[in-house]
Amino acid sequence: MKQFITICILSIFLQSNAQDVAILKYNGGGDWYANPTAIPNLVAFTNQNIKTSISKNPENVAVNSEDIFNFPILFMTGHGNVFFSDEEATNLKNYLISGGFLHISDNYGLDKFIRRELKKVFPTLKFREIPSNHAIYNQTFKFPEGIPKIHEHDKKSAQGFGLFYQGRLIIFYDYETDLSDGWEDEIIHNNPKEVREKALKMGANIIEYAFTN
Repeated sequence: MKQFITICILSIFLQSNAQDVAILKYNGGGDWYANPTAIPNLVAFTNQNIKTSISKNPENVAVNSEDIFNFPILFMTGHGNVFFSDEEATNLKNYLISGGFLHISDNYGLDKFIRRELKKVFPTLKFREIPSNHAIYNQTFKFPEGIPKIHEHDKKSAQGFGLFYQGRLIIFYDYETDLSDGWEDEIIHNNPKEVREKALKMGANIIEYAFTN
């Protein structure tokens, strides 16, 4: 009963806060701080193109911090190991089932670690590939073929996976595409303009979906 009341309070708190975004800081040694220009560039694009009013300087928040409840969406990326303690797993679960949303961008090398750690958060939930007719691909910008391919990595097809809780998409995971690389300053990866634009549009859709669902 106590946990139920806590989750209800946190849900109200989450829904009452301004529409800002944050970067999730995690333990394990992985570079959670990778792609430092990505989120500021995405925020600038989103503010200009879908008329959000997100702070230009996203905060970094730790997995076990109550500060995560200040944000309707968290972004997570990296190349290496991820580790969630029991406390962190519980805090992240409460955030997500209270209305929060997590976007994970595999910056190549994250996959086996994040899949393992999310089992601590939701032992019974499994990633499902999200079909192209899902709302996340059909916000302001339309992606009739689903998630766009940004980086080659292992030359596999780009995939967008989701974890669903009681029918609601709570985690969106881009795999074999690395959307966040496409959000970075052009000089870093030398992506063509049209590729960066696709990445930014998909990122804007993710934010718009998180803010309205």
